[in-house]
Amino acid sequence: MTTEPGLTTAFIPAAGLGTRMRPLTATRPKPLVEVQGRALIDHALDRLRDAGITHAVVNIHYLGDQIVTHLAGRDRPRIAISDERDRLLDTGGGVVKALAMIGPGPFLVHNSDTVWHEAGTGNLRRLVGAWDGARMDLLMLLARRETSIGYSGRGDFELGSGGAIRRRPDGSIVPHVFAGVSIMAPRLLAGAPEGPFSLNVVWDKAIATGRAFGIELQGTWMHVGDPSALAEAERFLGAVDGCR
Repeated sequence: MTTEPGLTTAFIPAAGLGTRMRPLTATRPKPLVEVQGRALIDHALDRLRDAGITHAVVNIHYLGDQIVTHLAGRDRPRIAISDERDRLLDTGGGVVKALAMIGPGPFLVHNSDTVWHEAGTGNLRRLVGAWDGARMDLLMLLARRETSIGYSGRGDFELGSGGAIRRRPDGSIVPHVFAGVSIMAPRLLAGAPEGPFSLNVVWDKAIATGRAFGIELQGTWMHVGDPSALAEAERFLGAVDGCR
């Protein structure tokens, strides 16, 4: 295992339409919806700051002016805005557009709406510490499906020996779900499609070449996908905070 000390940059996708979170997103973008009195995007940025990330690129589209205004007062991490207000580029296209601002080294991709309750060593520090650029193009943070809050799906990935991952076979149930955070090497985006495309395209490329890995999240992950899941996350976090 080798750690790359230069991994201090993150990309935060914040351009989505937030349709499943309506009516809460009728007048504000989903990253500004609050959990425990703080905007979702601030939960993400605070974790990144605490993990040593000094530079974050945030893309915007839907009600993007509100996100720009909200982030104007932050200086840790330092924020750059990738503007997609003219054209929404999906997850993969958004990363490609932002690459010039992200820089040439490996970087974190941290969804703006992923929330978890930490247990043990900080998960982002563990993820950065597990990165090995010699054998990896992709490293995902994966949560246990059965202990996650607000998630009722069949899981996303199998986590094999040595941390290699593979997709859930059709019709099956697997133990792990993507927790919304990964590390990527820019080389994984070489030859990527132009315009809008999903990051799943390059994830599959990394899996096919044996360069996709994962580590298991320590703690409880919350899938904050709609208002009912948001309420469930609020109840859980309120309960665990009240026990301290």
